[in-house]
Amino acid sequence: MRRRVFVTMGAALGLTALIAACSPAPTKDAAPAGETKLKLATDWRAEAELGGYYQALATGEYKKRGLDVTLIQGGPAVNVPQLLATGAVDVGVGSNSFIVMNLAKENAPVKAVAAFMQKDPQVLIAHPGQGINGIADMKGRPILLSDASITAFWVWLKAKYQFSDDQVRKYNYSSAPFLADKRVIQQGYATSEPYLIEKEGKIKPAVFLLADSGYPAYASMALVPDSLIAKNPAAVQAFVEATAAGWKSYLYGDPKPGDAAILKDNPEMTQDVLDQAREKMRSYGIVSAESDKTDIGLMTDARWAEFFKVASEQGVYPKDMDYKKAYTLQFLPKGQ
Repeated sequence: MRRRVFVTMGAALGLTALIAACSPAPTKDAAPAGETKLKLATDWRAEAELGGYYQALATGEYKKRGLDVTLIQGGPAVNVPQLLATGAVDVGVGSNSFIVMNLAKENAPVKAVAAFMQKDPQVLIAHPGQGINGIADMKGRPILLSDASITAFWVWLKAKYQFSDDQVRKYNYSSAPFLADKRVIQQGYATSEPYLIEKEGKIKPAVFLLADSGYPAYASMALVPDSLIAKNPAAVQAFVEATAAGWKSYLYGDPKPGDAAILKDNPEMTQDVLDQAREKMRSYGIVSAESDKTDIGLMTDARWAEFFKVASEQGVYPKDMDYKKAYTLQFLPKGQ
């Protein structure tokens, strides 16, 4: 089961001081002549949802743009914002828009420079035959949510559908409680939990992607310290364009190089899980919703404004917060 770590205010406490004390600096390790060395930290263990980064590395997209990228695999013990704060890595993968906004609230000198998932893969999952034809039908039903989700997309669900906190049940990343009670709704990722539920429970669940009902969050964002943006903007641009090319190749070309790298990094991963996750990313338009794929990595002011409006109206952020310091549109891909 997938676990995504949200940077809550408790986890972010003291992050600004940590950044100030550590002062991120460029990596000093020697890189091949003419190449810029970058360390990239992912937000979870190797999987298809990180396939574009692995594909870009495996197919030489980074190298041909003058980058020597080292990929550091994420996991439950890896805190991407802290790695960025201490200068241990140069680029980090931000799982969702709340992470980016929480960093801005803490005045952390880190920005999102691209969003490689146009749709957050977050879904709500229901049993078939229960009269659940849309998210609105879930009002009053018990919903299994993680602690992190309660301070994230649950805020949007309450605002849009008038859900109430008494619906919340503790989600411990096991589908057993869901499978045991047909009334229960469960959170998940479109690319993961529905497939596992189908395999384990021998049922085809009803799956509802929040993004398709208007949830405005991005996902899989490239986070970069302000210091790197100031010192080497060309490297940041090269990273964004190489990663966009990697995603296009992984989803719409030959994914074998990326898959091989993922399976090497994460021996617990299996080919069938990779294959179905890629198919879900294509069918839901998670990475690209455009036929020419030119939206890979895209972010817009309007989309960020919409996200901030919803979150601030629910009291997650001060309404006068300068949310635009959370991101920059300077490095959006110029074509793959």
